[in-house]
Amino acid sequence: MNLVWERLTLSSLPLKEYLSGSYLHRFLVGLLLPWRQTSILMQWGDIIAVGLLSLIYALAPFVSSTLIGLLLVACVGFWLLLTLSDETTRPNAASVTPIHLLVLLYWSIAAISTALSPVKKAAFGDLQTLTLYLLLFALCARVLRVPRFRSWLITLYLHISLIVSVYGIRQWFFGAKALATWVDPESPLAKTTRVYSYLGNPNLLAGYLLPAVVLSLVAMVAWQGWMKKSLALTMFIVNTATLILTFSRGGWIALLVGLFSVAVLLLYWWSIDMPPFWRTWSLPILLGGVVGVLVMGVIFVEPFRIRVVSIFADRQDSSNNFRKNVWEAVFQMIRDRPITGIGPGHGSFNKVYPLYQKPRFTALSAYSVFLETIVETGFLGFTCFLWLIVVTFNAGLLQLQRLRETRNIEGLWLIGAIASILGILSHGLVDTVFYRPEVNTLWWLMMALVASYWQPLSRNNQVT
Repeated sequence: MNLVWERLTLSSLPLKEYLSGSYLHRFLVGLLLPWRQTSILMQWGDIIAVGLLSLIYALAPFVSSTLIGLLLVACVGFWLLLTLSDETTRPNAASVTPIHLLVLLYWSIAAISTALSPVKKAAFGDLQTLTLYLLLFALCARVLRVPRFRSWLITLYLHISLIVSVYGIRQWFFGAKALATWVDPESPLAKTTRVYSYLGNPNLLAGYLLPAVVLSLVAMVAWQGWMKKSLALTMFIVNTATLILTFSRGGWIALLVGLFSVAVLLLYWWSIDMPPFWRTWSLPILLGGVVGVLVMGVIFVEPFRIRVVSIFADRQDSSNNFRKNVWEAVFQMIRDRPITGIGPGHGSFNKVYPLYQKPRFTALSAYSVFLETIVETGFLGFTCFLWLIVVTFNAGLLQLQRLRETRNIEGLWLIGAIASILGILSHGLVDTVFYRPEVNTLWWLMMALVASYWQPLSRNNQVT
């Protein structure tokens, strides 16, 4: 059974051996090495890559998608330059992981979906955008293998998210004009301010802040010194408060899943040194505490109670009713093209969805990452997406166990990445802010963070 699981998750796949025997890899990697050895600029290649990534994560909440797209193009071009001029003996030259293989497989399925799409022109444009994001993952996975680069990018994102959150808090106190109908007009919370900071949408803000909440909580443990820990605590409080004040139900679900995941993984991390009693009962106590806090919140905090109850209000809540009508049309789209879908991206969706939509229920997406994946790439792409998630979590947990045994504090950031991915996926059940650049770039950063820790299992070095 273990052997079947290893093969399914590609845990012991000898990728270095495959790469060393690949004619394509040997031909491409190092092709421009002689030029790189004489180039003064390329001697600082990885530093430049970190600089380009820093621009993306520093500017994402404040600038247009067009500028982010241009920065993605720059990152992809530089990744290609680094790869073609890399030394085959360098660790980065062989940093392909099972996660990379599944990402490549998903891209291949998306390309097939594009070729078979009923709206090929729109699908091809969106395939180009998808390619940029996937190659962003490749560059991030390369850079994050270096601990100081990993620390820099995480710290940068946490500071930028703090700026975003502070402005969100200001909106709560001084008011902010709703740019759309975000609350059921018949709800008691119809006049409640839903903060959106610089991102223009409370649901998008919640999706952007979720990894910041998780990583700032991890930073409280990982960062050394009381000043750094105090900063991490401030970030955690401000980011969490702002996320709550978005009144995004999907964001709240993601927050609950993300924090609970962090708590469980931290308990696992510390369990080696725990007394037998706490090793046995810490998880049940944590679960009971979470349930207790939620029950108390529902009983005593009216805005929280109203939003929670609205989740179960079915079509009586306008947001629920809107999503259900969109999903009914989406199910029809899936039924008509179940294998390869309509092609990747919102451009394809916007071309095809009007043929199925109900009157007055215009939508830009399927309002569910999982449904959107099926619509775009069919069940073929959806199966690959689930496989990617399974492989990523398996790789993350295996490496977490390895780092836990050696007490390597770098493993704490792996905990943050795993919990962030779980939170984003939870939010994605009922929304598609995942596809906006502000969140999508963070998703691939978290995926790359997990990939950056990967080491292949050998028969003599299996994690049990």
